[in-house]
Amino acid sequence: MSQLQALLNDSLIGTKHVENAAVIDIKERKVYASTFGFNVPPKNALNLISAFSKNLLQVRKGGLCFKDKYYKCIRADKYSIYLQNPDGGLIVVKTNIFILVATYRMGMYPSVCVQAVEKLGKRNAS
Repeated sequence: MSQLQALLNDSLIGTKHVENAAVIDIKERKVYASTFGFNVPPKNALNLISAFSKNLLQVRKGGLCFKDKYYKCIRADKYSIYLQNPDGGLIVVKTNIFILVATYRMGMYPSVCVQAVEKLGKRNAS
């Protein structure tokens, strides 16, 4: 198991707030690590990268489609996008190197994704 997979499992899945998570390498434009059984199609990975690079205003207004489900945008800024639909939520957080995407059930706290990204950034800085 890679360090990133361990981070996803320990910092996200282990909290019981996040259902699934994946790390997308922005430069390589592909999924670098993911939790067991969470497949992020290449098209979805590219859409998430694009959302931060040129479509953030569009995401704020129109939401985002991820894995054939529509999510309404609750909040978006330069580094994070919080989205929800009746089934649950999606959070997308960006660093200089990676994008972290995670799904969570309604009533759970997506802020654990932000904490995991901070840990991820510290590990990659050293």
